[in-house]
Amino acid sequence: MELRLYNTLTNQKEVFKPVEPGKVKIYTCGVTVYDHCHLGHARGGINFDVMRNVFSALGYDVTYVKNYTDIDDKMIARSIERNISVSELAKENIESHDEDMAALGINPPDIAPRATDYIQGMIDMIQGLVDRGFAYESNGTVYFRVRRYAEYGKLSGKNIDDLLSGARVEVDSDKEDPLDFALWKGYKPGEPKWESPWGEGRPGWHIECSVMSKQYLGDTFDIHTGGTDLIFPHHENEIAQSECANGKTYANYWMHNGMIKIQSQKMSKSLGNFATIKDLVKQYKPELIRFFTLSSQYRQSIDFNKEALEKSAEGLDRIYGGLEKFISSVSEEVATAAKNDGNLLDNPWNEFLAAMCDDLNTPKAISVIFELTRKLNTLDAESREAADVYHTILRLGDMLGLLRIPPDQWFKTPRIKGDEPSADGLSDAEIDDLIEKRKQARADKDWALADQIRDQLQAASIHIEDRDGKTVWRRK
Repeated sequence: MELRLYNTLTNQKEVFKPVEPGKVKIYTCGVTVYDHCHLGHARGGINFDVMRNVFSALGYDVTYVKNYTDIDDKMIARSIERNISVSELAKENIESHDEDMAALGINPPDIAPRATDYIQGMIDMIQGLVDRGFAYESNGTVYFRVRRYAEYGKLSGKNIDDLLSGARVEVDSDKEDPLDFALWKGYKPGEPKWESPWGEGRPGWHIECSVMSKQYLGDTFDIHTGGTDLIFPHHENEIAQSECANGKTYANYWMHNGMIKIQSQKMSKSLGNFATIKDLVKQYKPELIRFFTLSSQYRQSIDFNKEALEKSAEGLDRIYGGLEKFISSVSEEVATAAKNDGNLLDNPWNEFLAAMCDDLNTPKAISVIFELTRKLNTLDAESREAADVYHTILRLGDMLGLLRIPPDQWFKTPRIKGDEPSADGLSDAEIDDLIEKRKQARADKDWALADQIRDQLQAASIHIEDRDGKTVWRRK
C-alpha cells in the first residue's frame, strides 16, 4: 500500500521512498532534560510511536533514534538553581522522561543517545566545517557562517535577509554576521567543559543532533521529526551544518506535529497552564490522553480542556463498552480464543491502513474502529463473525496503542480521576459486595432492598447494567 507523508521541506504530501529498500530510518529531536516532560512532549511521542507501528505493519525494518539533550543553557541554569550537577539533573530527568513515556504506552526508541556521550564527534564535525570555510573561531567560540550555505531557510521558508530583524537571531559582537550561530561555546566559569582545538568549552545546541543522527543513521536518512517549534532555528541549522559537513542531503522527509493549547491558550508556565505528564496521569486515564491526542491529525493544533476530554472519554467508553458486552456474553475460553486467534477482517484492516497511509490520518482510522464497534453490538456474541470483529477491533486498537486494558477493568476507574466521589466513594470490593447483595435480594424478590442498593450505587457514581443474567458495573 502506498504511503504518503506531508513533508515540511516541500509543503506537500509525498509518496514515501526509503533510502534503502525495506528499511526506514527515523530521528526525533528528544527532550532537553532540565525538567519533567509536559503535554507537548506527550503528543510528539504518541504520534511518532504510532508512525513506527505503521511502518512495521507495512513490513519495514525500522530504526528509530530519539536523543536526550543533557547539556545546554537551560540545563546549566537549572542545575545552579537546584545546586546539583548538570549530570545529576540529567540522570533524574531522563528517568522521569522514561517513566512518563511508559505511562502513556509509548515504546522506547531503538537507540536513545545522550549528547554528552558524543562530544568528540561534535568536535570532529565542527573542525571539518572550519577546515572547509563554513565555520570560524572567535574568542574561543566557533560559529557557523550561515551565508556560506546557499539554501539556508529552505525548511522554514524564511528569507535570510529578513532574519536580521527577527527576534530569535542572537546578536554577538564576536560574530562576523548576526545570523551566524554557535557550534562550540567558549568556557565560562561554573559551566561544564571539555577540551577542544579552540580551548575549553561545550557544544552549541544544534550540532548534537547532526552528529548523533549521522552516527546511527548515516549521512542521509529517511525521516526527521519534531514539533513545529523546532523548525526554526533548530532544524534549519541542523540541515545547514549537516549538508555542509557531509556534502549530502541530510533528511529526505521532515515531519512536524502541531502544538497544544490549553483552554485555547498556548501552553506556558508564565500563564499558569503548564501541564506535566505526571500531573495529567494522576487526573486522567493515560489511555484517554492517548486517545484524545490521536483523535486529531498530528499536524493540527489541539486544545486540551476538560470538555474535550469528556467527549473523548465518551467515545473511548463506547468502544470499550462494545468489547465488554462481548466478553460478558461468552465464556472466558471463547473470549480468549477470539482475542488471540480470531481472523483479521480484510476490509476494515485495509480501510484502517489506508487512513494511516494518508499522512497518519488517525481520526479516520479511529472511525473504522467505531464502525466495527457498532457492528459488534448488533451481532450474536456466540457467532464466528462476532469473534472476528472483536479480534479486529483489538488489533486495530493495538496499532494505535489503545484498547490494551481488559474491558471489564476499564470501567472500574472513573473517566476522569478528579471526578470520583470522595467521602462516599466505594472500593471495587465494596461494589462487588453490594452487587452480590442486590443479586440475592432480587432472587428473594426483595425488590425494596434491590432498589435501595441500586440507589446507593448510583449515589456513588456507579452505573450498573443487568445483562444476560449478569450484572456489570462501571464508574461514571
